[in-house]
Amino acid sequence: MAKMRTVDAAVAILEKEGATEAFGLPGAAINPFYSAMRAHGGIRHTLARHVEGASHMADGYSRAADGNIGICIGTSGPAGTDMITGLYAAQADSIPMLCITGQAPVAKLHKEDFQAVDIESIAKPVTKFAMTILEPGQVPGAFQKAFQVMRSGRPGPVLLDLPIDVQMAEIEFDIDAYEPLPVEKPKASRKQLEKALDMLTAAQHPLIVAGGGIINAGASAQLVELAEILNVPVIPTLMGWGAIPDDHQLMAGMVGLQTSHRYGNETFLQSDFVIGIGNRWANRHTGGLETYTAGRKFVHIDIEPTQIGRVFSPDLGIASDAGAALDGLLELARERQAAKTLPDYSGWVAECQERKGSLHRKTNFDNVPIKPQRVYQEMNKAFGKGTTYVSTIGLSQIAGAQMLHVFGARKWINAGQAGPLGWTAPAALGVVRGTPDASVVALSGDYDFQFMIEELAVGAQFNLPYIHVVVNNSYLGLIRQSQRGFNMDYHVSLGFDNINSPETMGYGVDHIKVVEGLGCKAIRVENPADMPAAFDKAKALRDEFKVPVVVEVILEKVTNISMGLEINAVNEFEELAETAADAPTAILAKA
Repeated sequence: MAKMRTVDAAVAILEKEGATEAFGLPGAAINPFYSAMRAHGGIRHTLARHVEGASHMADGYSRAADGNIGICIGTSGPAGTDMITGLYAAQADSIPMLCITGQAPVAKLHKEDFQAVDIESIAKPVTKFAMTILEPGQVPGAFQKAFQVMRSGRPGPVLLDLPIDVQMAEIEFDIDAYEPLPVEKPKASRKQLEKALDMLTAAQHPLIVAGGGIINAGASAQLVELAEILNVPVIPTLMGWGAIPDDHQLMAGMVGLQTSHRYGNETFLQSDFVIGIGNRWANRHTGGLETYTAGRKFVHIDIEPTQIGRVFSPDLGIASDAGAALDGLLELARERQAAKTLPDYSGWVAECQERKGSLHRKTNFDNVPIKPQRVYQEMNKAFGKGTTYVSTIGLSQIAGAQMLHVFGARKWINAGQAGPLGWTAPAALGVVRGTPDASVVALSGDYDFQFMIEELAVGAQFNLPYIHVVVNNSYLGLIRQSQRGFNMDYHVSLGFDNINSPETMGYGVDHIKVVEGLGCKAIRVENPADMPAAFDKAKALRDEFKVPVVVEVILEKVTNISMGLEINAVNEFEELAETAADAPTAILAKA
């Protein structure tokens, strides 16, 4: 056995567990851990500008590819509290992420020592596991348990808090004798899945709702194969978007109050059976439950048993990993296909396709200032099927989800439930770290963009290139739209006359100057006809300089984006497409 500092053991464990990508900021109480990373050399570290930014980078890295676990590291006190929003975002969307904090010496924890905060208690509500490690000998076991907890059942983040004296202590440790703990995931039985398939095949108009659990399980290919064998349309949730490509004939559109397609909502309302796999019936997806559930039966398959029945009671609930459930359903479906006992749903599929080709929102506007719908139309033209989109919240994200196209798993990366403003830029940097050969395009409104704009400097320093589309209406657009119900427009305008940049014409912050000051490239677009050239230039600048490139599009200040309180009563504030020319980048051209 070798004698070593606990931090040297911890870093060796990180590498053996396959977690070698870290984001953070050093500080006095975590410097021993940094010294271990430096000595070991197996962990790549990206220096953030804010610890919350580092947590979102780690989150984005974890979401970028199957099996990734991003690490966020910070010192004691405010570094840990800065991580809480990042932990919440990861916990809400079932993302594994490891946060490591420094801490005051064990003997000082009860003495209100400088930057000594009970981060374990603060973090517990937004983690699967949080622990202040008080004994040096517990360090290897705590890290071992952390990785098992992150990966088992419903994935999620953990936090380990390391007092500085615990970090410096020496222990006996042999990395060759260390083994990761087995990952525990429930698996549906054949009998359970037979009942689920019997219910589906008894229906006239069945649907599969594909949730983010399918993407977490790396089971998108199984989903598509199952849908094809059964010939049953698929409705992805926002977190499951991309599990089946948008141009697949069985992709029937998204459902919901905001991030939905007109054809998706209408198809759902015509269904009589729904099997949800790896989803959680989020309220922005379902709307009012009476409308959502009326006239249809439900099967719910989820990795977390307590999720089943949390929102409404299904007709059949099954606790299972989405991948295991899809493997079992595929086996049964193949058997029934060979026996020629599967129903023929070709008529139902044709109905869904007809809606997909007719129920479009108009995107082809020539207005100046630019209407946001036109931005997404031009993005569809400019960026290929391999594009990975990163977005967070706001009218930009809602409209983007209504009008952009996604063609594969992990190509729509979104902090879906928490929706923290500022998440987009640092998360995009983490995605670039996780998929360095991917074409990454982020989408923000001006307020989301301003929240953590300093993190662009990280992209410049470490050459993390991506394109960031900023749709600027100098408004808190989603909040302004929700204030309509209160007959007010109160403290939601970000516009002002910028004395240093009169060319911003009352839109306030000069994003071009800020972005360039942070070492990145930026382009401003004011006319819709200029967008194709701007996107081409952005790609060229990204490839030449290997830094983030911002394309700021100046929008009309007020646009109300389609949304409502029920899936059968979504308000369409703008014109709908009447001809193919009104929505030229729709997946299916309007007849």
